[in-house]
Amino acid sequence: MSATPEPTPESNILGNFASVVGLLGAALFFTGWIYRWSYFYFFQIQVTTLDLPVESFFMAPLQVFLADGPTIFRSAIAILLTALGIYLTLWLVNSINHKFATTINRRNRRWRFYARRRRLWLLLRFLKSWQRFNINRYNSIKLLRSLVDEIIIVSWVLLVLFWSAYHQGITDARHDASETSALPAVTLIAKEDNLALGRKLEHVFENPSAKDYKEYRIIGDKGLFDDLVDKTDTDATNSKEPRIWRLLLQRGNWIYLFPALTNEQQKDPDARPPVVAVQQSQSGDQLLILSPTPSQPPK
Repeated sequence: MSATPEPTPESNILGNFASVVGLLGAALFFTGWIYRWSYFYFFQIQVTTLDLPVESFFMAPLQVFLADGPTIFRSAIAILLTALGIYLTLWLVNSINHKFATTINRRNRRWRFYARRRRLWLLLRFLKSWQRFNINRYNSIKLLRSLVDEIIIVSWVLLVLFWSAYHQGITDARHDASETSALPAVTLIAKEDNLALGRKLEHVFENPSAKDYKEYRIIGDKGLFDDLVDKTDTDATNSKEPRIWRLLLQRGNWIYLFPALTNEQQKDPDARPPVVAVQQSQSGDQLLILSPTPSQPPK
């Protein structure tokens, strides 16, 4: 039988490179998924229902780690703390193992002395065999130790990635829900029969009355509907509480809109904007206008 050829240095380099790329891809996807999940969780939307493209999860980590100067600085600090945490944890585990082994060897010597005095030859033989046993000779034990070290490293990395992506997602969502949001201001115009919430275009300054909704039925909290029914237009002239509707997302034939949080609402850390989901029209009788800023009243 011919001997199995040993791997060349080039194949080892390619194998290591492939392993690094695989691990990096998994870390990027995990970070991007947590970021997307926390971002849409702020708006009370499940990311699993949005059918987002897979590549977006690989691009989202750029926002987590490289969004701006402070974010880059926090990312650098997180990397240093992760390395320090991994080192201290491995040192602690190794110290515990060393202390445990020292204690066992000390007890073994005591038991051997006791067995020799009592002439317990069977126990003495067992203790001598225990002392001569070298655990480092077995590859399975070495593999187990290596697995424990890798679990510690991966756990630390996943923990830091999770919290970094989670907090960045919540921070970006709160910023996008504010009046200074970078999300586009939106105007949605549709036929009366296709849009349950909104005002008539010819009577835009008149609040809808109960008769305008006489053909509709409701399930759930009517108060949520009442809070929005007279706020469906944009009012940017009110300096104290300007009302601006913005587009959150267009996905799966649905349009997600929300009124931006006012300055007073942003002071509450638990404040969340209500999100209105409107199904896109397939017959071309719906108009969606996007703008970086809302319209201003004529001077």
